[in-house]
Amino acid sequence: MQAAPEASFAALEPLLLQSRGRADALIEVLHGAQTLYGHLSDPLLSHVAARLRLPLSRVKGTASFYHLFRFQPPARHHCVVCTGTACQIQGAPALIDTMEEGLGLRLGARRSDGWVSLSEVRCLGTCSDAPLVLIDGTVGRQQTSDGLRRWLQELEP
Repeated sequence: MQAAPEASFAALEPLLLQSRGRADALIEVLHGAQTLYGHLSDPLLSHVAARLRLPLSRVKGTASFYHLFRFQPPARHHCVVCTGTACQIQGAPALIDTMEEGLGLRLGARRSDGWVSLSEVRCLGTCSDAPLVLIDGTVGRQQTSDGLRRWLQELEP
């Protein structure tokens, strides 16, 4: 697949220049690219690989290893449930059921109209606040099914 013209990724240039082509800046560049463009498309990954002088396989491998990188345009609302050990013990399975029921989606799916998506992450890093959910970048700590139902109602169009 051929990369899109470089001009289409001009907004990423300051971050690429700041990284000075260092391979160890890859994750930082990928986060910046996703923030700017919403997701990591194949042409964007090819551009990053070329600018950092890395094999495309390494860039794609790194991006696919981390759960919070997206390869499709994001839904209007993104709901994530933590399924790490502490969250599992503290009630993540019930929260998954609540989210699937409330959103009418299965874990890992996106509504066909692009309104909302539901995914999981293995750890959000604040296990003392388990169980955790993340909706549109806002963390819900020590979440309950009742509280989550109320929060999900706020997402309806």
